[in-house]
Amino acid sequence: MPLDALADYEFVGELGLTGELRPVDGVLPAALAVARAGRKLVVAEGNGAEAALASGLETLTARTLLEVCALLGGQRTLPVAVAPPPRHGGGPDMRDVRGQAHARRALEVAAAGGHHLLLVGPPGCGKTLLASRLPGLLPDASEDEALETAAIASVSGRGLDPARWRERPFRAPHHTASAVALVGGGAEPRPGEISLAHHGVLFLDELPEWDRRALEVLREPLESGVVTISRAARQSEFPARFQLVAAMNPCPCGWAGDASGRCRCHAEAVRRYRARISGPLLDRIDLHVDVPRLPPSDLRPDAPEGEASATIRARVGRARALQVRRAGVANARLSQAETLACCRLEPRDQALLERAIDSLQLSARAMHRILRVARTIADLADSPGIASTHLAEALGYRRIDRGTDQQAA
Repeated sequence: MPLDALADYEFVGELGLTGELRPVDGVLPAALAVARAGRKLVVAEGNGAEAALASGLETLTARTLLEVCALLGGQRTLPVAVAPPPRHGGGPDMRDVRGQAHARRALEVAAAGGHHLLLVGPPGCGKTLLASRLPGLLPDASEDEALETAAIASVSGRGLDPARWRERPFRAPHHTASAVALVGGGAEPRPGEISLAHHGVLFLDELPEWDRRALEVLREPLESGVVTISRAARQSEFPARFQLVAAMNPCPCGWAGDASGRCRCHAEAVRRYRARISGPLLDRIDLHVDVPRLPPSDLRPDAPEGEASATIRARVGRARALQVRRAGVANARLSQAETLACCRLEPRDQALLERAIDSLQLSARAMHRILRVARTIADLADSPGIASTHLAEALGYRRIDRGTDQQAA
């Protein structure tokens, strides 16, 4: 085999004892690196579709080591890998959600600005139903965003479906998941759920039932968009720019505030239940929304359907385009300086905001998040400035903050 034949190629795969080439994890990031280097790539047949996602790269597939040797010796050619056509659509639609006008509106605001969302309501009221429909409201991921997400899935060891690489991820780990499962780690560091949700949605159901240590490790990634895992031998950094949607019951029995009056939890039990979620974590969640139990009439087969996801998504896309033109990012990702520049209030509205911050005992971080939400509401209304109605709506989404346990009474 002539040595100069190796100059143009990189090879990724696992060699079996029979000479068979087997697929491995992490081929997509390797393919992207080979494309940047201007070389060609040879992979096992099972990795061909994944490697072909890297544009501008000639990827060849082989079944055995003998086929690779024959290629390098000039005796044969190998088939070129082809990426499968992307599949779109088929996800859950908002038209399936009956009633819940307030929660539907909050979901639209969250999608438009990239804001984190907390849904609070009794069992079976539709919290999970609503959360699962958020990815269908988000704008399409750019090619770079989709490749980042697909590369994380490739190295995770959990598999990558090359036909669905353009779809935004929706991750919903169980509340018994450990901190390592959530943020990543292990002897050989692997990405966790927050990285697998990169450029997508992370849904945490039964939020107070999560281990508090697991929840607290979310605080830094929610702000920075990355998670760093340190080991004695090395340090790994994984992207984690996800949108958090959490859900919880209002009390231990789940029925506080329900019109039926069935809740018998005393105020101290409700306070302890909600105290399982720390104030700093709540500070980082922009929208806190009540999801009440629906009357039976809203669930009848002939009850009106909700607005379709495609219609809402069009409004979300227009609002997000405004934000990108103005600051280059979604409103939720504005820096403190950008927030002050883009979210200016009239003097009377500034006074209203300051009174609300005083009354609700909110932090400076929460105040800036309220301003960003108000800016998103104004963008949905195609308003150049934040009006009083936009600010009032944004303030109405801060119901479960520290010092605001009126619902527990």
